[in-house]
Amino acid sequence: MDTNTRPLPAFALGTATLADGPHAVVLAAGALLNLDSVVDRLEMTSPVSTRAILDDWDRLLPVLRSVAESTDGEWTAVADANVSAPIEPRQILQAGANYRTHVIDLAVKHADISNGRTGAQVRADAADMMDKRAAEGDPYFFVGLPSAVTGPYDTVTLPAGTHNNDWELELVAVVGRRAYQLSEDEALDAIAGYTIANDLTTRELVFRRDMPEIGTDWLRAKNAPGFLPLGPWIVPKEDAGELSEMRLTLELDGKAMQDESTKDMLFGVAALVAAVSQTVQLLPGDLILTGSPAGNGMHWGRLLRGGDVMTSTITGLGYQQTPVVDAS
Repeated sequence: MDTNTRPLPAFALGTATLADGPHAVVLAAGALLNLDSVVDRLEMTSPVSTRAILDDWDRLLPVLRSVAESTDGEWTAVADANVSAPIEPRQILQAGANYRTHVIDLAVKHADISNGRTGAQVRADAADMMDKRAAEGDPYFFVGLPSAVTGPYDTVTLPAGTHNNDWELELVAVVGRRAYQLSEDEALDAIAGYTIANDLTTRELVFRRDMPEIGTDWLRAKNAPGFLPLGPWIVPKEDAGELSEMRLTLELDGKAMQDESTKDMLFGVAALVAAVSQTVQLLPGDLILTGSPAGNGMHWGRLLRGGDVMTSTITGLGYQQTPVVDAS
């Protein structure tokens, strides 16, 4: 992990393996505080997990800030820790088709299933559809599996027998309190903070050729083991900066493939959280993925292959570095 060339958040929550095993940790001033070592101050039962902290987020956030500013506890240099996914989520709720340019690009690439229309016609129709959705429509969600989650620096193995595996960098809202049927004005009050996900996709499994009438098959396409690199940190919303000003950048072997602002979202974070809460009882630690911008492998005609390294950054949230290997 190259922690010296990219900035770290000033204050964040995560999970790391230290000398004596995995721990919930606070990141402050470039070092990690083992939260098990200050459990008395947190008024919790050891061992401490990030999910347990999020279960009591409103009380514990100011305590964590106070602890991080003190010299108490066991501090470890980031470079000496093995950073894992910051949380084991209960539920993963994924927004699809939420970046205008991304959806238009994908529609063109999938034009072979679009009843003989030309690429220009598909692009124009998709652009009209996106503008109408933004004005009149609702966000689109599907569900991911926690078993797909892996750490921000872990190696991802491409599923055996697949050929069209793609990247999709996404901003993730992490739920900090139980909530249901929120208004858009209430939505961000339920969010603890934000993190990074790379929502990997096996493109040849997205559409069921044997049953085209049922549409997309996200279970098969997105939930292979390790297909959701997550983290490294949960940055509290008060520390994350302006949501509409974040930039998502994914580099493949040093070349920028995705490089887009959250301004290209059709529905902002508050609208997404409110929309999904109309159906789902949100629980602390749940992940709400907010969609991926333009620039995936389908657009470039360059899909993932063994030996690739993806480096994914979102403004203020740190970065991931994900090596890719073929199945043996």
